[in-house]
Amino acid sequence: MTPATRQEVLGLYRKVFRIAKNWQSASGQIEETMREKEYIRNEARTLFRKNKNVTDPNLIKQCIEECEARIEIGLHYNIPYPRPIHLPPLGLAHKQGRTLRHQERLRKISKPIYLKSHDEVS
Repeated sequence: MTPATRQEVLGLYRKVFRIAKNWQSASGQIEETMREKEYIRNEARTLFRKNKNVTDPNLIKQCIEECEARIEIGLHYNIPYPRPIHLPPLGLAHKQGRTLRHQERLRKISKPIYLKSHDEVS
């Protein structure tokens, strides 16, 4: 990891914790605000620790883009949780075979960047 990339990642880590410190839930209830603040901190710790040994520059860039996207979406919609996505159902694919594999591949490709690591952690 280059020093510039390291500084960018550490800056994102600090930014997430600053956001968590100043977070206010949409409902304004204290209990919900505290729950959401804790979720933000735990999610950041988990994902950053999980990816601390990543050395591939392309994968590092993808993780940075995912982090930035989740920050922007969370601030815009005022929800810390990943937004649900509406992928098409598996349709009429058989339980096995080429059609099922093709539809599973399409669902994996169509997953938004801000949810790439969510299923792995949750």
